[in-house]
Amino acid sequence: MKGMVFTEFLDMVEETFSIDMVDDIIDAANPKSGGAYTSVGVYDHQELVDMVIALSERTDIAPDDLVKAFGQHLFKVFFEKFPSFFKDINDSFTFLSSVEDYIHPEVIKLYPDAQLPRFDCQREGNTLNMIYHSSRHFSDLAEGLIIACARHYGEQVEVKREMLDENSARFQITRC
Repeated sequence: MKGMVFTEFLDMVEETFSIDMVDDIIDAANPKSGGAYTSVGVYDHQELVDMVIALSERTDIAPDDLVKAFGQHLFKVFFEKFPSFFKDINDSFTFLSSVEDYIHPEVIKLYPDAQLPRFDCQREGNTLNMIYHSSRHFSDLAEGLIIACARHYGEQVEVKREMLDENSARFQITRC
């Protein structure tokens, strides 16, 4: 997993809790990397999972809620760092539908070693169905990104998630 995900997670923890909490969760997780991440490095995603669990134990916030919150934080970071991804897009369904065919290829140009999830999208009126495929089991992160995307575009949506198997989930996103 790209180091940018790790550095942004730790930034979120520092902003939301404290720098001491960052140190505490790194110490508790005892990651193989030593907890020193660079945005361009590649690290085992289990290190992030271990830090989320350590944070959950210290805050009494469920791990899935922490990961969803991180997804919302990450969307804001993507908007700030990659404004070209958002150019000429006026709604969440258009943006989300472009992830697989436009945004992910652009990410691969920037980070050739990135291992990205795959999304299959089908739009039906006021509903967008997104099938998420990833061996890393971060559907909570994807849900947080989806929620933040809708907020970014000022839209009210209902997001329903159905796990299809251990590596895939269907998100049914309906405009309210």
